[in-house]
Amino acid sequence: MRILLVEDEIRLSQALVEIFQKRRYGVDAVYTGTDGLKYARSGIYDAVILDIMLPGMDGFEVLKTLRAEKNSVPVLVLTAKDDVSDLVKGLDTGADDYLVKPFSTEELLARLRALTRRKGEVRENTVSFGDLALNKSNCELQKVGGEAIKLSLKEFQIIELLFENPRQIIKKERIIEKIWGGDSDAEYNNVEVYISFIRKKMEQLKVTTQIRTSRGIGYSLEEGK
Repeated sequence: MRILLVEDEIRLSQALVEIFQKRRYGVDAVYTGTDGLKYARSGIYDAVILDIMLPGMDGFEVLKTLRAEKNSVPVLVLTAKDDVSDLVKGLDTGADDYLVKPFSTEELLARLRALTRRKGEVRENTVSFGDLALNKSNCELQKVGGEAIKLSLKEFQIIELLFENPRQIIKKERIIEKIWGGDSDAEYNNVEVYISFIRKKMEQLKVTTQIRTSRGIGYSLEEGK
């Protein structure tokens, strides 16, 4: 899951980023409503955590603009005001859920999981394609019915993206945006290096499923012949 965090309290933002990263979520953090809108428009996020009181443009305006543009990304609104009118306004503007500060980490994570389930993204512990399986709970790549091998975080995130879109060419630009983030200085060769690492592990597992290169475009997960 990749999350966009729009929160101008620096300490809170940093703490939340650390929490998400420990749980192997991809996260981009921005601090103004203007940047939040720009990033949310990219379409690479599974959920947005949006503070109401923001510099530039407030959370209500960001949310209203996104919904007017038919952007349906799940949005969890954060507010420091325990005020029913603010909460109602947020939900009426298009928020999917809300949390009042201060909140517990576990409640935030539970609400995020609920948002993605509502979106239809029920995350199974193990997914398979051809004779290759990905265990999401322990970041292992496995030959169906056979041995398994551990993946690094970036390897896991890339192969998970391919598993979610089998037989579809995933452009290198999308991989960079989804895995490294919209503002990253990562280049195509970063992607190529990790694809090479993953392929070597697939070779060790002796699977027929393969990552196919579409030259100059990207990669796709394909069943072996």
